[in-house]
Amino acid sequence: MLETARAYRRVLKRPVKAIQRLRPRGLTLLGAATGAWFAVALLALGLGAVQLPPGQIARMLLYSLGIAWQEADWVRSHEVILFHLRLPRVILGGLVGAALGLSGAVLQGLFRNPMAGPFVLGVSSGASVGAVLSMVLGVSVHAFGLRAVPLMAFGTALGTVLLVYNLARVKGRVPTGTLLLAGIAISSFLSAVVSLLLVFSEEKVAMILFWLMGGLGRADWASITAALPYFVLGAVVTLIYARDLNALLLGEESAQHLGVSVERVKRTLLLAVSLMTAAAVSVSGIIGFVGLIIPHAVRMLIGPDHRLLAPMSALVGGMFLTAADTLARTAVAPSEIPVGVITALCGAPFFLWLLRKRRVSMM
Repeated sequence: MLETARAYRRVLKRPVKAIQRLRPRGLTLLGAATGAWFAVALLALGLGAVQLPPGQIARMLLYSLGIAWQEADWVRSHEVILFHLRLPRVILGGLVGAALGLSGAVLQGLFRNPMAGPFVLGVSSGASVGAVLSMVLGVSVHAFGLRAVPLMAFGTALGTVLLVYNLARVKGRVPTGTLLLAGIAISSFLSAVVSLLLVFSEEKVAMILFWLMGGLGRADWASITAALPYFVLGAVVTLIYARDLNALLLGEESAQHLGVSVERVKRTLLLAVSLMTAAAVSVSGIIGFVGLIIPHAVRMLIGPDHRLLAPMSALVGGMFLTAADTLARTAVAPSEIPVGVITALCGAPFFLWLLRKRRVSMM
């Protein structure tokens, strides 16, 4: 047993040493991704029915921070557009995209399957039930800065994850295959419940369907403030356990030989993913495919080391969703396309390509 553990440690040290030698490259990639996200965000802030030049946006942002070298030389309505409409939407889009991209990277590592995504645990279906119930019943409760719809969506999403986890637990352990099957079963059941609620709420079908398709049209500072702690907590936990997640890529038994507490790591990471995904769904509705295509594409470009893969997936996910939302609100202006439709149009072909690639590799 001791010799086996030493052998696996030697195996792990090789890629770790290689990554250490490439550390400047990793920092360069993170810096480039961060710069690209800021560029996309600046473009998103300027585009719309009212065009805002990048220079004016920069001056307005600096002026709001108390850093100004001249008097405000813009129309007052431009301040309202930037700070009350576009900036909260861009920030929330970045956070939601980052949360979904990071969650997808973690789940693909845990399941060792590139087709895993943040909704495999039934989070989206659970959130859908809570949100639709809130709309159908006309609930108006507010708490923690959230309105009724996101609040109930968050609560039912977390409750669903706990139910799936307990159903999949066998003698104190949670096999990933069993967890996946339990998530699919519960998701199917809850999707049927949502369909049933739609049948009995004809007058609110349009509003419910728009939420189910995902969108950032209701973004505001309260939503950002309420969801941000869950995003930050999930991201910090993921980065702390990135090395353990690398070990799990060798298999659970091999990781255990290397001293990784497999069940504890799985519980912690699943909770972090559930918190991030539930918070994202509660403020934006169901936005599919981001957590599937972004981590897989990033992995193909930079490799499987989660110490770099996790933050890169978050940055690219935020950038992708910000760009998709900008397209969604400007493509057919003044009307707006749900951003979930845009991500599905991009993600479905990628998923089919990935499925075909796996089928060919199995032949």
